[in-house]
Amino acid sequence: MDNRRKLGTSNLWISPLAFGGNVFGWTLDESASFKILDLFLDAGFNFIDTADVYSRWAPGNEGGESETIIGNWLKKSGKRKDVILATKLGIEMAEGKKGLSANYMKQAVEASLKRLGTDYIDLYQSHVDDPETPVEETMNTFNELVKEGKVRYIGASNLSAGRIKASNDFALTNNLAPYICLQPLYNLYERQKFETEYSKLVNEESMGVIPYYSLASGFLSGKYRSVNDLDKSKRGQGVQKYLDERGFGILATMDEVAREQNVPLSQIAIAWLLQKPLVTAPIASATNEHQLTELLQATTLTLTKEQMTRLDTASHF
Repeated sequence: MDNRRKLGTSNLWISPLAFGGNVFGWTLDESASFKILDLFLDAGFNFIDTADVYSRWAPGNEGGESETIIGNWLKKSGKRKDVILATKLGIEMAEGKKGLSANYMKQAVEASLKRLGTDYIDLYQSHVDDPETPVEETMNTFNELVKEGKVRYIGASNLSAGRIKASNDFALTNNLAPYICLQPLYNLYERQKFETEYSKLVNEESMGVIPYYSLASGFLSGKYRSVNDLDKSKRGQGVQKYLDERGFGILATMDEVAREQNVPLSQIAIAWLLQKPLVTAPIASATNEHQLTELLQATTLTLTKEQMTRLDTASHF
């Protein structure tokens, strides 16, 4: 693949699509996860995003399942050097195990490194904010991990623009490594927060942008057209909020563009994000080879200016 993109101000060159590891240990068991990961890398892609808390929400899970599966795959495949590996910390793993304090961060990184079976994390991200911990403490600790070689770069997800700016201002003033990327909720349906709160910040800070829920939990694939469709997958119940007039209007315009391009709706959703100038690489998940192939093909799809305008208009907030 020759269309890799530089992630913010880092020296990380990532594929134009990141694989979302939230499905590992949830909708995919270890064997199926290995197969998907092999296919992803064999297609020339290299960016895998996970979190320590994935997939704690699944019955019988404790958290850490996704990192463990990725670690087992890395050991079996020997492909650690071929992968840009991103993970996150901060969401509660167990009682008292959460946040961005120095003590907890040092525990969390060791646990993630052990599960991942690696001695370094390419991109370590604050998953959620910890209002009880000063940004100075968090940034100092991140930088200790960088100096120790356990982390290469740091990023933020679900922190307010103000907290990210304060964090990076402190880093700049004290000659520390800043957050080099943002992982926001951003897709054709959910545009408002990124475009009104974050876009100015990431532009000014030269931050990379790796949106999650690029397909709005599958809604933008066209799989869910009514409440009767919600039982089609384990993720269906998270889709009901999109089943409104605006959501159906977005799907209708996507249907038109998909027919014109002769591609599935999922490719329209990914291509729209990739043609937004601030977006580096969307994050998306697949549970089978067919879904994965569709997603990967989206990275070479070019929407016309007129098609982008129609999609923007249909999804206007």
